[in-house]
Amino acid sequence: MKYHSLEDCLLDLERNGHLVRVTEEVDGYLEMSSIHLRVYEAGGPALLFENIKNCKYRAASNIFGTLERSKFMFRHTLPVVQQLIALKINPLAALKNPLQSFQAGISALNALPKKNPWNKPVLYEEIKVSDVPQIVHWPNDGGAFVTLPQVYSEDIDSPGIMKSNLGMYRIQLSGNEYVPNEEIGLHYQLHRGIGVHQTKANAKGLPLKVSCFVGGPPAHTLSSVMPLPEGLSELMFAGALGGKRFGYTYKDGFCVSTDADFVITGTVHPFENKPEGPFGDHLGYYSLQHSFPLMRVHKVYARKNAIWPFTVVGRPPQEDTSFGELIHEITGDAIPAEIPGVKEVHAVDAAGVHPLLLAIGSERYTPYAPTKQPSELITIANHILGTGQLSLAKYLFITADDTNQLHTHHVAEYMAYVFERINWKRDAHFYTNTSIDTLDYSGTGLNTGSKVVFAAYGEKLRELATDIPAPFSQAFEGYNKAMAMKGVLALQLPKWVSAEQTETEIATLQQKYSAASCNSNEIALVVLVDDADFVGAKLKNYLWVTYTRSNPSHDIFGFDAFTNNKHWGCNGPLIIDARIKTHHAPVLELDPQVEKRVDTIFSSKGSLGKLGI
Repeated sequence: MKYHSLEDCLLDLERNGHLVRVTEEVDGYLEMSSIHLRVYEAGGPALLFENIKNCKYRAASNIFGTLERSKFMFRHTLPVVQQLIALKINPLAALKNPLQSFQAGISALNALPKKNPWNKPVLYEEIKVSDVPQIVHWPNDGGAFVTLPQVYSEDIDSPGIMKSNLGMYRIQLSGNEYVPNEEIGLHYQLHRGIGVHQTKANAKGLPLKVSCFVGGPPAHTLSSVMPLPEGLSELMFAGALGGKRFGYTYKDGFCVSTDADFVITGTVHPFENKPEGPFGDHLGYYSLQHSFPLMRVHKVYARKNAIWPFTVVGRPPQEDTSFGELIHEITGDAIPAEIPGVKEVHAVDAAGVHPLLLAIGSERYTPYAPTKQPSELITIANHILGTGQLSLAKYLFITADDTNQLHTHHVAEYMAYVFERINWKRDAHFYTNTSIDTLDYSGTGLNTGSKVVFAAYGEKLRELATDIPAPFSQAFEGYNKAMAMKGVLALQLPKWVSAEQTETEIATLQQKYSAASCNSNEIALVVLVDDADFVGAKLKNYLWVTYTRSNPSHDIFGFDAFTNNKHWGCNGPLIIDARIKTHHAPVLELDPQVEKRVDTIFSSKGSLGKLGI
């Protein structure tokens, strides 16, 4: 269906039972995010907030909250867009099905951006930054943020819309040292699309013109987060997915999306930064305050009856999880096509996406050797960790499955398969003093940490325990402990104090392990945690705690560990210290008073009472 505006989309969702209106007055400070979080967690509908305190505009959230709803919105265009992406990934496919390829080609032509000299709904009125909904999502956030922006910039050496970049980089609207209505903060890294544009502008000593589009047809929002193949622009993708050409114009030299609900225009001057953050982020912790580019606001525009879309970023799963599912639905086999030998790669959402990757590759070097072992898998692992956003991973599990029965999205089964086969004397491969996700504070500094590859292939080496084996119960008597999953024991220790104290604690655990003759092969991994009951309660708790709270080079140990010719290994189970460290960012927690206030909206008399949440 062709949506000409965000309101078109929301009305369509409402007609088909995918949207509920919130009629009570709600506060942008914590209340709207609290409501969104409850509804998303329950798999509920999109929300339209009609009465926002001290704001004349409406707001919408949870639009992409389920894969079902996302596919519904793009029900008429999704098949053709999938063909278009597939052709960019594998041009030879056109020879196999020329009719489908022709249809995709026609759609690509129809997706060319269209300059609108007359029809400019977004220029209905000029407003101030403080007029838009000021949504603060978490108690310690630095201010109000735009969480679904479409940030537009052009290459100063090759200006024009066809070589532009449209990306989703977070924007801080208020707080910190920003001059109200005159300055806002942009959070992005220099290797991203807009960062490349800024670097070129900096080299010439010129300001970079930036436009932030908010709202408009939902295809525009999705296009700003799509990992598109080389040569396919975000604006063309938006047109193809939306079934309608991306409309734009220029105002005071700034590009303006004519179908957006709001547009903020401004300039980023060379090396002009201010502190941005904190912000509740997708790992489930706050990203702390750091210096990031400052945008000097030029003008802010809004269409008549504009609607402000937003989402809440926090411990996964959240709405960006559903974004990821939709992207996978569209792109299909993009990663396997890009990396030879890869059958599947899965960035585990429950672990914050970037920290943990699970992969299945081919192992053609040793499948018929007397002793099967990972060889080709190591080469593939290096390729994975050198590819785009996958390079941000800290933990990469990789294996080969000769039966083709294993799948990375079945996380518990996949990890059990690896733990049954991994040889800790041989199969852990470390990368130290390297880059990790900017938002991950488990490392040794901003963007700095380590990685490890766990590569397993061959016959089963152990039968994994589902209950705590008797030798481990005896060895660690007096410690609170729980099984996190098959073969993984969560062991609760006192709060982390220092690296030196940890070494002492590991030595004590080793003594207890040896004294109890823990030669059981049923435990592959021991995770040191702050709360064993929490980690053992759900698989997603184990994944979140273990892989977001550890830095491989500093927090991996092992029973009966050794180093041989600079290769580290262990004869007993591996140990990961996943306790919260003093240098970690704070965990996101809701405000109990706010939770009580929004209870009334979910009561039998509230506008969301019928949801039964």
